[in-house]
Amino acid sequence: MRKKKYPRESFVNMTELVLPNDTNTLNNLMGGRLMHWMDIVSAIAGQKHCNSTVVTASVDNISFRSPIQLGDVVTLRARVTRAFNSSVEIRIDVEAENIPEGKKIASNSAYFTFVAVDKEGKPISVPEVEPETEEERTLYEGALRRRQLRLILAGRMKPQEANELKSIFDIKE
Repeated sequence: MRKKKYPRESFVNMTELVLPNDTNTLNNLMGGRLMHWMDIVSAIAGQKHCNSTVVTASVDNISFRSPIQLGDVVTLRARVTRAFNSSVEIRIDVEAENIPEGKKIASNSAYFTFVAVDKEGKPISVPEVEPETEEERTLYEGALRRRQLRLILAGRMKPQEANELKSIFDIKE
């Protein structure tokens, strides 16, 4: 049987300072740089949960709510929300802070999926997730719907096979 782990055990808090080489011509953080940081923080969370190397399998929609500016301090928080056979879903929340002005903004959030692999790159099973808080339970329960939607969009599952999504696709049994 797979061991269970709590989301707090995979929690990672990463802080970056937006420097000139991180910005575009408007002095805003480049989206690609932020996605790079999100990939790193979520990979670390995945490794902590799986106790193994993990590789990025998918990235859900990343919407940029507010620009992050030159000189802002960016805090990225990541934790595993649910584990499947060899994969884990990870939630990343991004906050930007302008310290001199005392302003903080919630900039982004996203879900990344990673697959745990052995030294030969073959998928391995991962520990289950045991949610402790109400928020963790909500994220855990939603993870199966998000996973089924990812599989449908990737062409790896038919909508009628997605039991958790039947109401979205108006599928009659």
